[in-house]
Amino acid sequence: MTITKSIALFLVAAVLEIGGAWLIWQGVRESRGWGWMGLGVVALGAYGFVATLQPDANFGRILAAYGGIFVAGSLVWGMALDGFRPDRWDVLGALVCLVGVAVIMYVPRAH
Repeated sequence: MTITKSIALFLVAAVLEIGGAWLIWQGVRESRGWGWMGLGVVALGAYGFVATLQPDANFGRILAAYGGIFVAGSLVWGMALDGFRPDRWDVLGALVCLVGVAVIMYVPRAH
C-alpha cells in the first residue's frame, strides 16, 4: 500500500508542477495573460504541499526521485498538450530516469 500511495502522490505532484509550469509558459510565451499565470502559481504552490505527503520522510530522497517522475511526466505532458513527439533518445532517457526512481524509492533497505 505504501508504494501505491507514493506513486499516486508522485503522479499528483507531477500534474501540479508540470501543469503549473505549463500554465505560466502559456501565460507568458503564448500571451494568454495573468489568469493563466495565476493558476500556474497556485498549482506550483499545491505541488509543494503534495510532496510533503510522501510516506518517506527524507526530503533529499523524495525530491531526487521526483526528478525522474518530472522528466518522464514532462515528455508525456508535451505529447498530450503540445503535440511534442519524443524521439527514441527522449524515451530511453525517461526510462532510465524511471529506473532511477524505482531504485531510490522502492529498493528494500535495512533500517
